[in-house]
Amino acid sequence: MLDISQLCVSYGQSEVIHGVDLTTGAGQIVSVMGRNGMGKTTLFKAIMGVLPSKSGSIKVDGKDVTKLPSYQRVKAGLAYVPQGRMIFPKLTVWENLLTGLEGSATGRLPDDIFTMFPVLKEMRARHGGNLSGGQQQQLAIARALAAGPKVLLLDEPTEGLQPSIIKDIAQVLLKIRDSRNLTILVSEQVLSFTMQITDRMLVIEGGKFTADETRENVDVERVKRLLAV
Repeated sequence: MLDISQLCVSYGQSEVIHGVDLTTGAGQIVSVMGRNGMGKTTLFKAIMGVLPSKSGSIKVDGKDVTKLPSYQRVKAGLAYVPQGRMIFPKLTVWENLLTGLEGSATGRLPDDIFTMFPVLKEMRARHGGNLSGGQQQQLAIARALAAGPKVLLLDEPTEGLQPSIIKDIAQVLLKIRDSRNLTILVSEQVLSFTMQITDRMLVIEGGKFTADETRENVDVERVKRLLAV
């Protein structure tokens, strides 16, 4: 569903992502673990087209999107929840959801949005800025799903959230994976959250993947040490 080959990304003359490869299937949650500054957000922005790629290729369901602008990547099946959520605080929940329809093939919200996010149904008329952090994260995910993507990118979705809310987000992501059979790519630093949701874990260090394991084979103690450095 997502096929990345020899991707390199630079800030000016400084290369940050060094020829990474990643292939995922539908119905998988794949996590990218790493400390701050290791390249997680840069990688996600490059996949989404927010940052240009220096070289390599990005394909979504077989379609090469490497040279496409972000809005065309959305139409090709990519959706992105950035770090910090970035919902529109002065728009209502309903209005925020409608902004996600720009790349939708149907032009209407999927029927299951409020089934997956019942709290948003209750708060449709409330301004986004008046929601709690966990509710804003659910809104950001729901908005990304509005266009019916094939691949959902989540950049540090647990940032700033309480442990009880993190568990709720984990359950939501598992429900999305199972009901929609899409690929979810998550960047994270919270190992306990990642181990709840992931089917496969990659570790990124210095702009390169240094580990790629199924959840059953993850060396948890090694990952803990890497994240603690």
